[in-house]
Amino acid sequence: MTRRITRRLLLGAALAAPPLILGATGNLPSWKRIKQSYTATGERLSHAVYSRIGRSALAREYPPEEMSPEFRTNGATTGNTPAWLEARESGFANWTLQVDGLVHAPRRFSLADLQVLPLRSQITRHDCVEGWSAIGGWTGVPLSHVLEAVQLQADARYLVFWCSDVMRGFQYYESIDLIDAFHPQTILAYAMNRVPLPVGHGAPLRLRAERQLGYKQAKFVERIEAVASLSSVGFGNGGFWEDIAGYEWYAGI
Repeated sequence: MTRRITRRLLLGAALAAPPLILGATGNLPSWKRIKQSYTATGERLSHAVYSRIGRSALAREYPPEEMSPEFRTNGATTGNTPAWLEARESGFANWTLQVDGLVHAPRRFSLADLQVLPLRSQITRHDCVEGWSAIGGWTGVPLSHVLEAVQLQADARYLVFWCSDVMRGFQYYESIDLIDAFHPQTILAYAMNRVPLPVGHGAPLRLRAERQLGYKQAKFVERIEAVASLSSVGFGNGGFWEDIAGYEWYAGI
């Protein structure tokens, strides 16, 4: 059964996780070290600077001839919740995206609902924290259009993306702030390289926040929750890998 990440569950998962997941040294980091990673001086400075200038600069976009002949999959390569598995059987015809939390008009969007909204296509470079990159084409709805439809409440500050892939018994999640959420290149992608989004890359819907590293690009998105703070989500660091392995929350490039 899918479990939401809680502090107690995270502690058990971290103690059971292999050294590769917990850092290059192979030593289990303390929870104090993980917590400190969220407020590390460099990250706070980077986030503060980009917040002040609005992070409005666009990520570089490439011509079709520069697309990578192979774009590897990474992390989870399939959804595995009962709802996702059932939706896949119908070609995701009965799949829906739930958008709720601090919004005035929570609603569910079918894939068809999203596909009739204004779309954006972009060819960008995906940079993985593991050191590899690939250039691919993405098509989807700008996240801003979805947010306009549900009308964020005044105290909403972050968006949490709950996903249909379960890793180590926990539901995968990530988060971004509203500056990235309303960036013109932040889209909910339902197509890749001119074909429907492949399962290995997060079908039927994934986040593309092009000013962020790869682990922020949540796949298999099933719910978007608007929240005022990340303190009560998981271990409070803003994402699955941030909580489990101490990755920085703000992974801007």
